[in-house]
Amino acid sequence: MPDIEMKAADKKEEKKDDKKTEKKDEKEKKEEPPKPPPTPNQEIKSNVVLIERAVATLEPRFAHRVLRTLTSLRKRLDETVLRKAIEEVFVKDTPTKQSLLSWLPEPPPPTEAMEVDSTAPAAAPPAAKAPAGPEPVPEVDMYLRLLMIHYLDTSPSTYGKALDLAHQTVEKMQALNRRSMDPIAAKVWYALERAYELGSELADARPLFLAAQRTASLRHDDETQASLINRLLRSYLYYSLYDQADKLVSKTVFPASAGNPQWARYHYYLGRIKAVQLNYSAARENLQHAIRRAPAAKLAPGFYQAVHKLFVVVELLMGDIPDRSLFRHAVLEKALLAYFDIVKAVRTGSLAQFQTTLAKHAAQFEADRTYTLIVRLRQNVIKTGIRRLSLSYSRISLRDICVKLHLDSEEDAEYIVGKAIRDKIIDGTIVHEKGWMECGGLKGGYGPEIGEAFSKRIGYCLQLHNESVKAMRYPLNAHRKELAAAEGAREREKELAKEIQEGELDDDEMGGGGEF
Repeated sequence: MPDIEMKAADKKEEKKDDKKTEKKDEKEKKEEPPKPPPTPNQEIKSNVVLIERAVATLEPRFAHRVLRTLTSLRKRLDETVLRKAIEEVFVKDTPTKQSLLSWLPEPPPPTEAMEVDSTAPAAAPPAAKAPAGPEPVPEVDMYLRLLMIHYLDTSPSTYGKALDLAHQTVEKMQALNRRSMDPIAAKVWYALERAYELGSELADARPLFLAAQRTASLRHDDETQASLINRLLRSYLYYSLYDQADKLVSKTVFPASAGNPQWARYHYYLGRIKAVQLNYSAARENLQHAIRRAPAAKLAPGFYQAVHKLFVVVELLMGDIPDRSLFRHAVLEKALLAYFDIVKAVRTGSLAQFQTTLAKHAAQFEADRTYTLIVRLRQNVIKTGIRRLSLSYSRISLRDICVKLHLDSEEDAEYIVGKAIRDKIIDGTIVHEKGWMECGGLKGGYGPEIGEAFSKRIGYCLQLHNESVKAMRYPLNAHRKELAAAEGAREREKELAKEIQEGELDDDEMGGGGEF
C-alpha cells in the first residue's frame, strides 16, 4: 500500500509540472512581440519570386496575388527603395538593369571617410562574389517599371518623366507579346492613363487606347481588354462625351472573365451614362452591381465614395429617399455630408433650402461631376412641395403657391400644378377664372365614390357575419334526444344479454341453422 500511494503522488506531481510548463509556454507565446511588417524591399523580392513562379507554372493567380499588394506598396516607394530593389533583383550588370537605373536620379556622393590611424590593421580582402543566377523573366522588368511609374506620378516635377517611361514600357510590352504578361499589362495601361491624366493630356491617349483595345481583342487578352475598355470610358466621361461612350459600350463586349475590380469600374461608368440619359432604373441597377463588386470600403475608399455619391443622386431622381444609415457609415459620413443636405431639402420639399444648399456645395458637386444631375432635382422638390400643399389646403391660390415654393410667376405655378395633376401626383383641379387650385377631395379623405365603395365592403362584411352566426345555431335541447336514444339502446342491449344468459332465446332467434 505505501508503494502504491507513492506512485500516485509521483503522478500527481508530474501532472502539476506539466501544467506549469504549459502555462509558461503560453505566457512566453503571449509575451512574444508581433512580427514587424516586411520592408518594401523584402516585399518586392517576394513578389518577384511569385511572378517567376507564375511564369514557370503558367498560373496567373500568383501574378494576381502580387498585384493585390500594389496599392499599399506604391505608397512606401522612394528612390532608395527602387534602386536597391533593382540591384538586388538584377545581380548581373545587364542592359535591362542599366535602363531601369537610368530613370532614377543619381545617388548622392558618399561623404569623405574619416582619417584612419596608420597602426590600424589592414582591411580584409574582398570576399569572392557568389555566382550570379539567371536573369529575371521579362515580367519582372515590367513589374519594376510599373512601380517606377507610380513613384514618378507622385510629384508634378516628374509627370513628364513618368509619361516617357510609360510609353517606353508599353512599346516594349507590345513587342514581347507574352501571354503571361497579361495581368501586369492591364496595370501598365492604367499607369499610362494616370500619367496622361495628371499631365492634363488624357485626350491625346485615346487613339493609343483604341489601337491597343483592337489588338487585345484579337489576341483574346481578357485582362488587358477589360482595362482598356475602362480606360476609354473614363476618357470619354472625363470630357463629357456620353454619346461616344454609349457607342463604345454598344460596339464592344466586356470580357466575362475579368476580375471584380474591372467589373466594378465598368458598372460605375455604365451607371453614369444611363443617369445622364434619364434611364434612372438601369443606372440604379448598374450602381448596385458596382457596389457589390467593389473592394472593401477601407481598401478603396475613393471609389466606394464616388459610387455612393452617384447612387444617392439617382435614388433621389427616382423619387426615393436613401436610408439614413447610409450617411452614418464610417467611410461615407464626411464624403456624403453635402448630399445629406440635398436629401433633407428634397424630403421637406423646400425649394429655398434646396437652392441654398446647391449654391453652398456647388464646388464639391462640380468636382464630383454630379452638379448637372442634382440640378434636375429641382422638379422633384417642387412636386414634393405641391403634394404637401394639396394635403394641407382644400383651396389655395396660385399666387400663394408662388410665394411658398419660390416660383417666378403665377403662369409657372399653373403649368407646374397642371403637370402634377396630369401625372396623378395630386388630385385636384385648377380654377383658371378665379386663380386658385381646389383639392378638397383629398382633404376629407372620403369622397362620394370612396364612400360608396366602403359602404359596399361594410355591407358585405356584415352579411357574411350574420350568415356565419346563423350557420352556427343548433335546435334547443337537441342533445337530450340523442342522450335518450343512447340510453334506450343500452337498456335493450342489457335485456338481450340477460335473455341469452337465461337461455330463453332459441336457435332461430340466435341466428343459427339448427344442425352443425
